Amino acid sequence: MLDLAVGTVCLRGLTMRLFSVCAAVAVALCGVRALAADAFVRVSPRDCRYFELSDGTPYIPIGLNMIAPWGRTEAEALARMEKWMRLLSDNGGNFIRIWASNDFFNVEHEKSGVYDAEKARRLDAVLDMADRYGIRVKFTIEHFRHFFSERESWANKNIHHVSMGGPAKDVSDFFAGEKSREQFRRKLDWYARRYGDRPTIFAWELWNEVNCGTGGGVTIEAAAEQMEWTRVMLEALHERFPRNLATQSLGSFDNDRVRELYRELSCMPGNDMAQVHRYLDLGASLAVCKGPVDVLAADAVAELRAFRPGKPILLAESGAVEPSHSGPFKLYDKDRAGIILHDVVFAPFFAGAAGAGQCWHWDRYVEARDLWWQFGRFAEAVKGLDPAAEGFEPVRLDQGRLRVYALKGKRTFVAWCRDTQNMWETELAQGLAPQTLANVTLDLRGARLPETATMADLYDPWTNKHVTAAVEDGRILLPQIVRSAVVRIGLDESR
Repeated sequence: MLDLAVGTVCLRGLTMRLFSVCAAVAVALCGVRALAADAFVRVSPRDCRYFELSDGTPYIPIGLNMIAPWGRTEAEALARMEKWMRLLSDNGGNFIRIWASNDFFNVEHEKSGVYDAEKARRLDAVLDMADRYGIRVKFTIEHFRHFFSERESWANKNIHHVSMGGPAKDVSDFFAGEKSREQFRRKLDWYARRYGDRPTIFAWELWNEVNCGTGGGVTIEAAAEQMEWTRVMLEALHERFPRNLATQSLGSFDNDRVRELYRELSCMPGNDMAQVHRYLDLGASLAVCKGPVDVLAADAVAELRAFRPGKPILLAESGAVEPSHSGPFKLYDKDRAGIILHDVVFAPFFAGAAGAGQCWHWDRYVEARDLWWQFGRFAEAVKGLDPAAEGFEPVRLDQGRLRVYALKGKRTFVAWCRDTQNMWETELAQGLAPQTLANVTLDLRGARLPETATMADLYDPWTNKHVTAAVEDGRILLPQIVRSAVVRIGLDESR
């Protein structure tokens, strides 16, 4: 069935302006890497479900979480970071997420409320790299969950406790206490003075998984404190960074309890995008998190679309973990083709998200298996698309052995077809090689394509090859599919 739900009316789209023809031509010729260095990312005034640059150039985020590098020295770590960014950029990537609160980047490390300008040079270096490689950066400002906890040492920030000279008696007081709030605002002031004019910054994210702190989401009171803090600090971000996007994140959508929190945050005024985290996790309570990765990723997007947030949606963290997030997925070592990454990257966009899905294990999986090419295959699949101009509507056209995730636009129909009998369990756990599906007829009559749509481009993202095929009576003969394929059809009847 064709899903016509657009969500909340796009108020920003009521005041339209002329779209930059030059920008559109640049994207069509050069693909998604044609990014103006002095243009900021914004929610598109043409369609509030998608992004664009402030000069009107379409922007489809393609990238992953790249939280921080490591190395024996600062120079070695930054060199590693540059290598990752270069490889991403060489494969069409244009987005990364950094934790500014990670030990490597953290400017507030000696004392609460004291900021190290020398340490900030590492953030400067990353932004300079991003400028060189045409990458936009989402900065996550904070991530801690505990004071003086014996578990998750990476999530401790003891300097904020009153016993260490900080403003908070406990984590709850950090969110609810006015002293802590004022200090956090001063931290935003410090970042704003240093980075407030950088278009390279895609967005400022307040917290990594804010509901995962001590008591977070466990009690109604804790969740209410975190949501109220989020409202207050999103407003503070907009005041200090009027040209950057502002957002917040929640923990993995792997249980029914977080649905209402996701609804509240997705629709919250001032939260410029609706983000969702979800992983393949055999310890999750939701059954969807244990099955095919394309299904769990597309379902996460569908959950947020059902809230009608009237803003772009992103699968901002995904991948595969050992049960209950106890470590990276052991079957990553067998995933030499990157089928998990492929599904994380492709499924969200074709289910109605504003960009590719963003994998978490950039080092233990993407880098270790040298899977950067998967981003290039997605970039090739969406090359030249302007989602805001298309007004894409998601369509599901599942048939036979294929799950068909499609987007129908004003000028273009594009679909990603996934073999239902190939997934992590068959290929990685059972060792079954993917089958070659030959001469499959794809029935697109449910999409109600115009009679003028007579030719299709068939793209194989596993071989990076295109072939053409005729569209006859709403059907296409797909000569060969291994795992997945992308179908693109022009719909512009004026051509």
